Amino acid sequence: MGTPALPPHRLYYLHNFVRALDWLRTRYADVLGAPEQDFISRFAQLPEPAQALLVRLVMRRGPWFRAGKLAYEEIGDIHTAAAPLLALGWLDAAAPMALAELFALHTHREVAALFATPGPHPALPKSQTKAALLQTLQPHHAAAQPYRQWHPASTESVWRVAQEVTALCTRLRLMFFGNLHQSWSEFVLADLGLFQYEVVPFDAQSRAFQCRADVDHYLALHALRQALDDGAERAPLLAAAVQATSPNPWLERRRAKLLMRLGQACEKAADWPLAEQAYAHSQHPGARHRRIRVHEHMARHADALALALQAQAAPESDEESQRLARMLPRLHSAAGVQAGAVARPKKPARQAVAQQAPQTLTLPRPDPATSVEWALRQHWHTDEAPVFYTENALINSLFGLLCWPAVFAPLPGAFFHPFQGAPADLNAPDFVERRAALFAECLLALEDGRYRALIRERFATKQGRQSPHVFWGVLSEPLLELALHCIPAAHLRLFFERLLQAPVAHRSGLPDLVRFWPTRPAEQRYELVEVKGPGDKLQDNQIRWLQYCHTHGLPASVCHVRWLDAPGMEPLMGATGT
Repeated sequence: MGTPALPPHRLYYLHNFVRALDWLRTRYADVLGAPEQDFISRFAQLPEPAQALLVRLVMRRGPWFRAGKLAYEEIGDIHTAAAPLLALGWLDAAAPMALAELFALHTHREVAALFATPGPHPALPKSQTKAALLQTLQPHHAAAQPYRQWHPASTESVWRVAQEVTALCTRLRLMFFGNLHQSWSEFVLADLGLFQYEVVPFDAQSRAFQCRADVDHYLALHALRQALDDGAERAPLLAAAVQATSPNPWLERRRAKLLMRLGQACEKAADWPLAEQAYAHSQHPGARHRRIRVHEHMARHADALALALQAQAAPESDEESQRLARMLPRLHSAAGVQAGAVARPKKPARQAVAQQAPQTLTLPRPDPATSVEWALRQHWHTDEAPVFYTENALINSLFGLLCWPAVFAPLPGAFFHPFQGAPADLNAPDFVERRAALFAECLLALEDGRYRALIRERFATKQGRQSPHVFWGVLSEPLLELALHCIPAAHLRLFFERLLQAPVAHRSGLPDLVRFWPTRPAEQRYELVEVKGPGDKLQDNQIRWLQYCHTHGLPASVCHVRWLDAPGMEPLMGATGT
């Protein structure tokens, strides 16, 4: 069900927060514990200025705030608004503050003046930067202390939002959005029309978490990820991640991703045994390939080859198959396996694509701000044969518009709040399988000719709404009409079938340019062109798309661009690429 946008109001952010609390109280009554219920109840009893101030502070980067720097016309006197929060302990004026926190609250000039008089520290050079000043002072001021002890002469109030309040609001935000990368500002952006979302019907039972343990588990994994990013010791983090199993499939996918990141961090530190353990416990795509590489670093060549052969027998994706094709000859040799003892791998995709005679053009060097793709586009473009620089946008957008009903189907576990630009299970292995009949119905329009009308209608009615596949900023009406006119339905089906093999992984890697020849009925055709400048090489995902296009007869090619003023360059006569 959709939530109507609130009218413009000076306390819009407070209204949005209250709306979220009501939403959570309705849908998570059995998951909200005593701390959350107590907070919601006490918050409702606060005076409006106190409510507004707390929401303002929770939405800002904290946890420390100087009262003198807070000025909100709609709240009025800040100290009056803060009094009930201080009485509840939700704001704390006497919390211990570390030196780095003190520095974060003040300008360079302020902290330099504060420590100008020698105390436990020596006299400070006047030319030191703020960062250098902090580094100099830290050995002499290691203990945290209340702000009044740092700055006895100050009459300004300094408050810290209580840690339990910050943690509780983070928990509520997670329960509402089902993730921690979205914030309360989503309400504001939607109310202002900056972000538009598809209205998907769902009932009061639609929610991200089914039990309190799931919320706890998500937060525990998030804390491990933050500790990894902060440089914590990796071995304890790995042990905790290995133990943090869950019966919830999507939480297990998050754990697998965390283990993958741990493995990468261990690789970066050349801690091969720990990296091997992390990858061995991870089911994240690519973890098996990384584990093979780690076996190589550890000189465990037999183990590397055995795992590679296991992967070759049942690859997780065409990306893994591509990587294995490059690795296996090396692994055979390192393991001492004689030629002919095992089946020879297929020719690596990069070599196969390179042998398909890409064209080469020599062009005048453009302005430094002009990319090689735009330079070639300008060289080729005419009214009779227009060229667009779309990269991944065109094919994805056509797919997203035609298959809109399948992508935004209100299935259980897919949508649970009004600010979702994609279904929550988009990355799930069974995403397409759960919607197989819906996707088949959408693709059927390519067979009976309805697809043009459907795509045009959704281009008009869904304009600007968030989608995981539609690039509104690139897809113009002229581009859409040329694509529908020049790209055969059979070709669109082939493109869309590959996207359905991996709706997220296959969104990237499509060629840069699309060329159209729409004017002559006998020559209504198109071509996708990957553009490479001097020294640029094809990326793996680009190779996979080009290989797919060549296998299925889809017009796609590579064009290498050289600059006329480069040493030894002469114009290539007749190399027009037409």
